[in-house]
Amino acid sequence: MLTDHFKDAFRAHPAGVAVITAQGDAGPVGLTASSVSSVSADPPILVFSLASAQGSAGVIAAADTVVVHLLGARNAPLASLFSRPGTDRFTPELAWENLPTGEPLLMDAPHALRARVLSRTAVGSSVLVTAEVLTILASGEPDAPLVYHNRTYHRLGSHSAL
Repeated sequence: MLTDHFKDAFRAHPAGVAVITAQGDAGPVGLTASSVSSVSADPPILVFSLASAQGSAGVIAAADTVVVHLLGARNAPLASLFSRPGTDRFTPELAWENLPTGEPLLMDAPHALRARVLSRTAVGSSVLVTAEVLTILASGEPDAPLVYHNRTYHRLGSHSAL
């Protein structure tokens, strides 16, 4: 079946890992995404896809602003936490705070990009979100990139350079 082969092909294609957060009417929401990509540097625009428009994804799809946290290898536990549906993510043990503009910020991410949603486009069973970056926040602690490949998180570093 074409769908299965498509999934297998992308399972073999590594991707960077991010957590996308937004403030909903019932509180903060977030999810793990490996579909984040830059589109333009001037102005800075990114794109990501959401597999559905329900639950956290639905809140993020409807939000005017989001924060895209680009994760480092030390953030693998964050990626796992935000990938599990039905999990209480924003607990007191999690290092996070609301920005003055209201969006939840994960304090341990090497880079967080606060962005204004420009468009939402239904594409197949997903929603493609385009957003303009308004602010870039950095934790000040660089880290090796976190990538997702074949259902597993990996750390990129000098050991993986060709």
